[in-house]
Amino acid sequence: MKQSSQSERARALYELYSRDISVEDLQRLFTHDTRDAYRFFTRGLDEEAIRRLPWWKQLGERIRQIFMAFTLKLPPARRALYLTSLVVALFGIIRLFRSFAQVDFPLGLPFVKVALLMPVWADGTFALILSLLLMNFLVLLEVADRLSLKGELEVAREIQLAMLPAGTYKAADIEICGVTRPANTVGGDFYDVLPLPDGRVILTLGDVAGKGSPAALLMALLLAVLRTLVDEDLEPRELMRRLNLQICRHSPSSRFITLFFAVYSPSTGELTYVNAGHHPPLLRRVDGTSERLHGTGIALGMFEGSVYESAATMVGNGETLVLYSDGITEAEDPEGRPFEESGLESVITTYTAFTAAEIGTAVFKAAERHANDSRFADDLTILILKRRWPAA
Repeated sequence: MKQSSQSERARALYELYSRDISVEDLQRLFTHDTRDAYRFFTRGLDEEAIRRLPWWKQLGERIRQIFMAFTLKLPPARRALYLTSLVVALFGIIRLFRSFAQVDFPLGLPFVKVALLMPVWADGTFALILSLLLMNFLVLLEVADRLSLKGELEVAREIQLAMLPAGTYKAADIEICGVTRPANTVGGDFYDVLPLPDGRVILTLGDVAGKGSPAALLMALLLAVLRTLVDEDLEPRELMRRLNLQICRHSPSSRFITLFFAVYSPSTGELTYVNAGHHPPLLRRVDGTSERLHGTGIALGMFEGSVYESAATMVGNGETLVLYSDGITEAEDPEGRPFEESGLESVITTYTAFTAAEIGTAVFKAAERHANDSRFADDLTILILKRRWPAA
């Protein structure tokens, strides 16, 4: 009974690891994948110079070039670990050397043999060397795939950042500036500043649930739909209803988006907004108090029939509106204490006389000091509207 149970476990383990493996996959591994990895690591290699070498030097030069390109593409710490592992493996193989001995090699003629002095190794040495070569081959393929993907993500990051407003927008008595820093190469936070023909300005900031490529793709979808709906001159609550409907229809049910959408009128200072489950923005009043613009509906992408209400407030001269993502307030220090709204509010109070761009930079630096790190677990985004005092 015990032997049968062990046999069943062995069969189950074999089926688990051999599942979905095909002959075509193995052929692709040693043909297409190997060729792509070689091209990746030999990019920029002077092929003409190598061809001019004697044939017996070409192979060694190609191996050297690939090894250099591969190791130099690793991060410094991983490069050191990899090279250390190779040195340890080399010393281990050397210790398996036993002696030199004469080995007879037949030359294909009867009774004619040639004795050569050959190294003798411990049993299993060549199996160990073969496994080491295969492991390094696998690592090389994986690194080539990951670095190729990283290069594509860098391009995607450039495209994503190009979709967002750059610099400071200034009109009438206001200035608006946004800053974002994805936790990964690309992220799910976004903001937008859209001037309308009648002089009003739309400002919006949102946060897609999750991080990385899936969140970035949904962020791009939302921005495209949002900008299309803005052209239809809809009221904020109707625009939000239709935006939610499109997100529900064209995104996975497991994803949702929190969004703050506002229309600011420079002529009156009125701000009409819809807060779809987003963290309440801070409106710092001229008397030093802070007003929070709380939610008027649930996050987008949860229910097709969601209804949103709009609210209104006034932004007076010398007052500052700060929209932000939860990555800022949830940034933790080494002891696990979050930055919280109190930390954000403290920075805004300290830098209230500064420009919108300077306030945004100060908030990011304060979050870094709090976390004692420049890398964060979540995307960081802030959008600041500052209404200046009228010129004397």
